[in-house]
Amino acid sequence: MARRRFKLKNQIIENVLVTGLADRGKGVAKDDEGNVYFVTGVAPGDIIDILVIRKKKNFFEGIVKEIKSLSKDRTQPVCEHFGSCGGCKYQHIPYEKQLEYKNDRVYQNLKRIGQIDIQEAIDILGCEEHTRYRNKMEYSFSSKRWLTKDEITNPEISNAEDVLGFHAPGSFDKVVSISNCHLQTTKADEIRNFTSDWAKKSGLPFFDARSNEGFWRSIVIRNTIEEKFMIILSTKENNEEVLSQYFTDLLAKFGETVHSLYLCINPKKNDFLLDLEHKLIHGSPTIQESLGEIKFNIGPKSFFQTNTKQAVKLYDLVVDFLALEGTENVYDLYTGLGSIALYIAAHCKQVVGIEEIASAIEDAKVNAKLNKVENSMFYAGDVKDILTNDFVMKHGKPDALITDPPRAGMHPKVVEMLLELATPKLVYVSCNPATQARDLALLSEKYNIIKTQPVDMFPHTHHVESVALLKLKK
Repeated sequence: MARRRFKLKNQIIENVLVTGLADRGKGVAKDDEGNVYFVTGVAPGDIIDILVIRKKKNFFEGIVKEIKSLSKDRTQPVCEHFGSCGGCKYQHIPYEKQLEYKNDRVYQNLKRIGQIDIQEAIDILGCEEHTRYRNKMEYSFSSKRWLTKDEITNPEISNAEDVLGFHAPGSFDKVVSISNCHLQTTKADEIRNFTSDWAKKSGLPFFDARSNEGFWRSIVIRNTIEEKFMIILSTKENNEEVLSQYFTDLLAKFGETVHSLYLCINPKKNDFLLDLEHKLIHGSPTIQESLGEIKFNIGPKSFFQTNTKQAVKLYDLVVDFLALEGTENVYDLYTGLGSIALYIAAHCKQVVGIEEIASAIEDAKVNAKLNKVENSMFYAGDVKDILTNDFVMKHGKPDALITDPPRAGMHPKVVEMLLELATPKLVYVSCNPATQARDLALLSEKYNIIKTQPVDMFPHTHHVESVALLKLKK
């Protein structure tokens, strides 16, 4: 029977079984004719009616018209905002099942995309703390509240409301009002809710992303495990009288907690703050966190692992995979602020880090001095431009190499250089199993994939890390 592939758009397909989870938290469903659908807000085992909204090359995208039968593997989400804010797409799935799906996704990518023969495939390393694990969150002010499906059909309910929270998925101008976020410590909730109430009483308008008007824009809340906080408030313009009073009231209530307070004036249309000046209002320019024995001074523009406790486990896994003996010359590509490089420095003779973002490299150098790490060197620039034969001649051929690229994976020129370098062993840390699989397939020209292990850094989300050990073929 021919498939209905070209006639399905805007149709409702009934009684379809959700069989698994795909990237970005979408469920995978397949009808009796073999058509594949990607649908949000479902769990494997659900039987649903699907409204088809978009056709792709090999699949369809749809939304749930009705859930006919709930999966036995569902659980009650802990967050009152689940389904609206989009931050924790897997809260309706038991954590052990989340790990199963993430583990399967990593290895399916390695098998299907990379067609890789792995000598040892280790099961995913889960996270002990499933909530309150993040050390940084950013909340947006908005003069327009996101409405639920029930609210949007009620003509008496308006979205014209000042709120502080998260942008709803796919919406740049509407924000889900957040009262309790289970991702960060409860003290962060208190600071955010205090700020929201204070800003509403100020009489100054919340930001409107469409008109680029409004005073209150965003607040970034960072914290250490010891609950020392850095607050970064962003407004469109300066109002010394109002802001001075807000800072005074904030510190009067949270003075023992807030160790660093910044103001960032952002007149732009976008919310990107890293290219803007951050003015220190109170306290220290940085807050300090530790990963194992290594201390890090974290500034308002610093890049740092957002799950501190699980980052230690991730880095311990890298150390275990590398099995360094203390005599090695190690390269750390995409080093960020040097977190992995500094973590492994005690285990090798020399570590050389490369990172495109110059401010991160400055952080790496500062943190190297802070920890009296004298066998590290850091360079700012695109890895594909910095990692050349001349660079290798200057710093010595690496005995081991770590690469931890962004979601897009490594540039083809970097892969070519790694093949040319033929480093005896290589550890690839990835936040995107698909691009890792692609890169590992290219590297398999000269490398055997010895072992791999996924690591869950962000429970209740679709994100998953994957660590692979490669050794040069003999």
